Amino acid sequence: MRTWQIERRKRTRHLIELGGLVVKAGIVELTTDDRAIIYGALLWIAAKLQSLEGEHARELWAAKGKQAFDAKWRDQKMKQRQ
Repeated sequence: MRTWQIERRKRTRHLIELGGLVVKAGIVELTTDDRAIIYGALLWIAAKLQSLEGEHARELWAAKGKQAFDAKWRDQKMKQRQ
């Protein structure tokens, strides 16, 4: 396989994973799959990260995301034990 094909597959997988996060967070259902709302929210996030409050927001959102991933992992482990 050529280098450009490998890179394209990596990029495609990355984009799919990012889309999965949007679905996992419930954004699609909460916005009734309105792309303008989703894009607007992402633009708001980008602006927040570029502001003076950006570092605080980054830390807060990272902690919240890690907490959610950990909770999901714990739930999966509990289901496996049952």
